[in-house]
Amino acid sequence: MVGIKDIAREAGVSIATVSNVLHGKRNMSDKTREKILAIAKELGYELPKIRIKEKSSENKTIVVNFSDFDTNFYLNILHGISDYAYSKDYDIMVCTSRNAEKYMSDAYSAGCINIDYRCEDSMLIKAAENNYPIIVLDREINHSGIKSVIVNNYDAEKEMVETLIKSGYERFAYLSGMDTDDNKERYRAFRDALSAYGITFHRRDYYEGNWREKSGTQAARLLMLSEHMPQVLVCANDMMAIGAMRKFKEAGLRVPEDIAVCGFDDAFVSKYMGLTTVEVPNYERGFLAAQSLVELIEGTGSYESLKIGARIKWRNSALVKTS
Repeated sequence: MVGIKDIAREAGVSIATVSNVLHGKRNMSDKTREKILAIAKELGYELPKIRIKEKSSENKTIVVNFSDFDTNFYLNILHGISDYAYSKDYDIMVCTSRNAEKYMSDAYSAGCINIDYRCEDSMLIKAAENNYPIIVLDREINHSGIKSVIVNNYDAEKEMVETLIKSGYERFAYLSGMDTDDNKERYRAFRDALSAYGITFHRRDYYEGNWREKSGTQAARLLMLSEHMPQVLVCANDMMAIGAMRKFKEAGLRVPEDIAVCGFDDAFVSKYMGLTTVEVPNYERGFLAAQSLVELIEGTGSYESLKIGARIKWRNSALVKTS
């Protein structure tokens, strides 16, 4: 499949220049624009519906779509977004999927940062096709007008599970979150780590959660009623892990002596709970998302995806050998 990288290479220009041409920006010469469009047509690239327009200098508002189920998770992301946006004299409008579609247009805003898993791909693509720049932090969408700024969940999760195995853990349970790309990537890393060490994972040891603390409590209750108590419970996020830890302790189980617990995200309370987890640089994630969006709005950015790293925070909820 031909992409903007191929067009840029053939035209001898940057990816950002190609992206700007394909989205109707006017920050290059007519000769360059015509050359890029001709090459795109020659290579068989399906051109997006281009609507040339001059963005109003008055419109300096960014829409941030985020899920309302756990506002604490988003505080650092929003902090990073606001720090960069305000430094560039942009305002922020925060909303959820219920009213996101209305405000994702140049009548209300100059661009959007999406971290609400309930905003469907089709809705985001529809907005992007109107030459409206979008950054997504929770998924990758194969569309030339949408840029992804996402976390590399896989490497840190796989390293964490492999270290648990090397430290003597053999019986694992897994508590998943909602059906998101982040959840899928974390679970894939978990399974790949077990497979690499020849450890069989049974479906009975897979529990479904919804990211909330209460679902962690429920999973712990079910786990204690089963006949297959694991040595360690790996959770797709911290809030579920914290719910499970509290339930285990309430039932008289010791963490990590009787059962170890691990999470993902490094929520604020995790440090005080002694939870082993993966730290996601959410402030930086928000800052980079805002920077990328402003660059796209102003015609200087690229729609190429950006992936940021994460690192493990070893604490007292698991007994491991890290050296």
